[in-house]
Amino acid sequence: MIYPSGRAVWAAAAGAVPAFLVALALPSFWYLGLLWSCLLLAFLAVDAAAGRGRASLNASIDAPQQVGVGGEFGVQIAARHSGPRAAEARVGYDARLAPVSGSGGALLPTAGGSLDLRFQALRRGVASFDRLWVRWRGPFGLVWNQVVLPVESKVAVLPDVSSARGEAITLLQHAALAEGHAQRRAGQGREFDALKDYQPGMGRRMIDWKRSARHGKLLAREFRVEENNNIVLAIDSGRLMCEPVDGVPKVDRAVTAALLSAFIALKGGDMVSLFGFDARPRVSSGAVRGPASFAMIQKRAAEIDYSSEETNFTLALTTLAARLDRRSLVIIFTDFVDPISAELMLRTVGRLTERHLVLFMMMKDTELEGLADMPPRSGEDVARAVVAGGLLRERQVVIGRLRLLGAHVIEADHNRLGPALVERYLQFKQEDLL
Repeated sequence: MIYPSGRAVWAAAAGAVPAFLVALALPSFWYLGLLWSCLLLAFLAVDAAAGRGRASLNASIDAPQQVGVGGEFGVQIAARHSGPRAAEARVGYDARLAPVSGSGGALLPTAGGSLDLRFQALRRGVASFDRLWVRWRGPFGLVWNQVVLPVESKVAVLPDVSSARGEAITLLQHAALAEGHAQRRAGQGREFDALKDYQPGMGRRMIDWKRSARHGKLLAREFRVEENNNIVLAIDSGRLMCEPVDGVPKVDRAVTAALLSAFIALKGGDMVSLFGFDARPRVSSGAVRGPASFAMIQKRAAEIDYSSEETNFTLALTTLAARLDRRSLVIIFTDFVDPISAELMLRTVGRLTERHLVLFMMMKDTELEGLADMPPRSGEDVARAVVAGGLLRERQVVIGRLRLLGAHVIEADHNRLGPALVERYLQFKQEDLL
């Protein structure tokens, strides 16, 4: 694209005044006023021809692969072309990012034709820089030569888990999980650990009669809580989960709670996989093990995007069940309004609980609870309270039906979602339900 610069506009405006005066003073020589226009057009043509160099343009964007929500990061733009003229560049970005001091500027020749910009990550997700505008002027400065280059540079905006890590360590200490292994408890668990002398008070089922007969004394089997369990974190990113709670979308709070539980499970020796869905499955990671895999889970969590579509529980949970080849703890982060919208979900959950341990994580609807408890100062307040109370009762009907189907349900405050999940997960391990 070639278009005139500000200097050309001012030059044309400056030449219009003398041309008007000549035409006014000497009407018979009006055509002399066109000389300035013709001269300016000639300079514009020379400037445009001399400023070409699009074929030799080489541009790139260097951005970090990942950054935390709210963090600032640097982006370096490098653009080089055959001409000696200085150039300017501007980068296109999506709504997850915000420029700190502008999204473009002059490319510094002293730095090899580069430009350093600063951006701030606003929302979780995969942010992208999709286009790059580069322009430079001709030798007279009358014409801009502009090129729009398609680029593909993605930055994974990860949830801020700094507070979650500290909270996870505290919960691990409270649960007495030393060095990432489950605490061994004699007589509990299903995984054989060792033989020891039988002590009064031990259950008779713990006695190993064959080895006791061989050694001539009573020996008891000692078990420990089984590790290597399969934990699936299924996060609903549909329309209802994208509604804000205290200024933060529910799906973001669910992702933070899921990462907290993933950190605990990986430290405890279990396998963790992530599954995101709305109208259809969107994100699916394989099962990973070990604390070093937490970075991969965190990066895949950034791919769970916001959606305005209705959640298809039948497709999502059926697909998830088909991928599980062993008994797993399936933790589903979701929300629903009434029994009618949750009917298909209830049918699918009944089949899922036949083989797997299913736990539903939901946030309390503080807005509805506030409306239901509002003092009735007017007729509108009474109507709001009645409607809110009815919706809360319908919500409890769905929760009751889920529990009748064998699923576990936690309805926690949005600030306590992560700790409540971790406490229930540790309780499952203590009770050998996994």
